[in-house]
Amino acid sequence: MKIFTNRNYKLLSVFFFLCIGITSCQNKAKKVDQKETQPNIIYVYVDQMSANMMSCTGNTYLKTPALDYIAKNGIRFTRAYTTNPVCSPARVSLMTGRFPSYFKDDKGNEIRENRASIKIPQVSQEVANTTIASYLKKANYELYFGGKEHLPESLTPKALGFNKFSDDERGELVNKAADIINEKHKNPYFMVVSLINPHDICYLALREKATSENDAILLKRAKVELATLDEAMKIPEGITEEDFYTNYCPPLPKNFEPQIDEPAAVKSLINARPFRKNAREHFTDNDWRHHRYAYHRLTEVMDKEVQVILDAIKNSEQEENTLVIFSSDHGDMSASHRMEHKSTLYEESANIPFMAMWKGHIPAGKVNDEDLISNGIDLLPTVCDFANIEGVSDVRGKSLKPLFEGEDVEWRETLGVESEIGKMVVDKNGLKYIRYDLEGVEEQLLNLKLDPFEMTHFTTDPKFKDDLERLRNIYKTEWFK
Repeated sequence: MKIFTNRNYKLLSVFFFLCIGITSCQNKAKKVDQKETQPNIIYVYVDQMSANMMSCTGNTYLKTPALDYIAKNGIRFTRAYTTNPVCSPARVSLMTGRFPSYFKDDKGNEIRENRASIKIPQVSQEVANTTIASYLKKANYELYFGGKEHLPESLTPKALGFNKFSDDERGELVNKAADIINEKHKNPYFMVVSLINPHDICYLALREKATSENDAILLKRAKVELATLDEAMKIPEGITEEDFYTNYCPPLPKNFEPQIDEPAAVKSLINARPFRKNAREHFTDNDWRHHRYAYHRLTEVMDKEVQVILDAIKNSEQEENTLVIFSSDHGDMSASHRMEHKSTLYEESANIPFMAMWKGHIPAGKVNDEDLISNGIDLLPTVCDFANIEGVSDVRGKSLKPLFEGEDVEWRETLGVESEIGKMVVDKNGLKYIRYDLEGVEEQLLNLKLDPFEMTHFTTDPKFKDDLERLRNIYKTEWFK
């Protein structure tokens, strides 16, 4: 039998004290580490910006120093797509991490366009518990939302628990966002800065042929939008009109003419609203070039607003503790195929910018031109991953964190995109299978490597028979059952 002396007890006491102290320090360190790896997250979400509308993409007809700064200090994806190339459905995806067509209107129809999206009824408890806000609240994040909403009542920022700090969509918005960034925060925060431009370009064709009652109402309410557009359209002082169109306006795009065998669904989309039909049939070459000039200037307006956000992050000395993600809800056709506006499955409309910057954590100056990204279904799991919480809504959504950090990971081979006129699957090799359904079923197989401007299609080409069948099957079994 072992006898413990007073000396033994003293030694045991010291031993236990040290163990408790070490355990306590480890627990304390773990908490500190967890807090340090939960960055502030700012999602800058703009409206109607195509992927190539930045000077860092080689576009020499505009200057975007703020966006270039994000790209230079982080990662830029060239193969990022919206879930649906129109405002409200894309924003439903932002909040829920789901395809818009997951939701149904009061008649049981899929949500695939703006008016139906706004009428989404009360969402289920399952959806309410798996929104981006719901997850981040569980991770102890403060939630802020400012700017454009365009969401159904059940999915507004206020309904989901965000602090809505500004209804403005422009300069006032970014100034208020800067004030919040400069505050002292007890917990990390997630902030959505939802900027309107370059969306004001929508009004250029609209005001030329606003024949419907709804279009007339839109114009009547658009005083700020029209003033901003007019400023963007101004010919620089001291420049003649001839010099303006020769040396200042961007040229017509290489895919200015309609696609060969253009689908009836695309024609129907154009003809459904008189201003779109008028633009295609009556805009002169100079009209289209002026449209493109204004689109570039409006993008520069937005870039200056993003700069306010970046300056605030620097001034708050939180740049190395803040993840900045930048994207757009969809693009603009900008004279491609003699079209303006959005809602098509062409690259100009569906391919959007997507960049991320977190100094010291995301390698700088990387361009990912291989991996297929969805800002609609991938944003939620990505943000949750950085917040140290698992977030799942649509199981096909993937966290982009390993791609941000330069890890070599297996990635998806295909990606689905939907619209009000059809749905498509794009694959990693640049093939696009589109199934239009607005005017009966129309199939197309496009090839971005052989025909990057989508001027023709390869649907009946025997060389692509196997690819057509493969993507047709993937469409039915993986993306749009």
